[in-house]
Amino acid sequence: MRFPIASLLAMITLAASAAQAQDKELNLYSARHYQTDEILYANFTKQTGIKINRIEADDNALFERLKNEGKNSPADVIVMVDAARIWRAEIEGFFQPVQSKILQARIPANLHGKDDGKGPEWFGFSTRARVIVYNKDKVNPADVATYESLANPVNKGKVCTRSGSHPYNLSLIGSMIERDGEKATEQWAKGMVANFARPPRGGDTDQIKGAASGECGVAIANSYYYVRLLRSTKPEDIAAMKNVGFIWPNAQTSGTHFNIAGGGVAKNAPHREAAVKFLEYLASDEAQGYFAEGNNEWPAVAKVQVKNPALAALGKFKMENVSVAAIGKNQIAAQRILDRVGYK
Repeated sequence: MRFPIASLLAMITLAASAAQAQDKELNLYSARHYQTDEILYANFTKQTGIKINRIEADDNALFERLKNEGKNSPADVIVMVDAARIWRAEIEGFFQPVQSKILQARIPANLHGKDDGKGPEWFGFSTRARVIVYNKDKVNPADVATYESLANPVNKGKVCTRSGSHPYNLSLIGSMIERDGEKATEQWAKGMVANFARPPRGGDTDQIKGAASGECGVAIANSYYYVRLLRSTKPEDIAAMKNVGFIWPNAQTSGTHFNIAGGGVAKNAPHREAAVKFLEYLASDEAQGYFAEGNNEWPAVAKVQVKNPALAALGKFKMENVSVAAIGKNQIAAQRILDRVGYK
């Protein structure tokens, strides 16, 4: 059966149009839950015409979904907000290598995932630090200058944290295991439990407010929660923040523990070209600046100027030198330590 040339050309044009239309959408699986990211996504669509279809859930739910979907997963980009979770996604085989001159040039090598010669499997796009916040009237800052010092007897009845099993704390403990070993880290965890002002509960904002109210003497929290409260216009938040001080932990020794938000192209991404464009957009000056302004995170691209005055006012800090892979592989040991000492 023969088709007229005109019909064949029409069929080819139709197929090309369908392929082009397909490239105008992107399926994003994200563990980020920040409303401020709406502008970030909207700007990408405005610039590229690519529509973002989002699935937002916590990391465990996303992992289960990806496992169940297997090769038929519609995910194009996977974004996680914790180093250990990014590492887990990598070893589960959820990412594929990406060769991008833009990403290689702009994102520092220490924020790249595994690279077997075909390009990194993920990239970090923003960082946040795990900091110490203390009540100015109840605590001498010299007594809480390091993570390790929080377990000292001088701080008995003063310490507040969220659940030890939360990814942010598991990553912190994973880094401590890498630096100090399991035995020393378990002794630290025992001391923390002995020093609790209350059983672990709530999120990082609750810990900061607990320190501000005096219910806690000292708390551990991610830096962006602290800056978010600093920027609040609510009278109660303004008053609360006058009561607390801020410390870069381990500034004179191993450095402050920091975490990352990052992502990569999904293993079976149906819209791979759009996925790479999205990652490259996240590395742009515009998007990097928005991580700082919108969610009070530090840009991964060092040359991007931080225009968020509250974030910039914290100054620079010494980062610990522990790899994402090391933090990830220590998660099981970290959880076992928590279980043994009753750090719930």
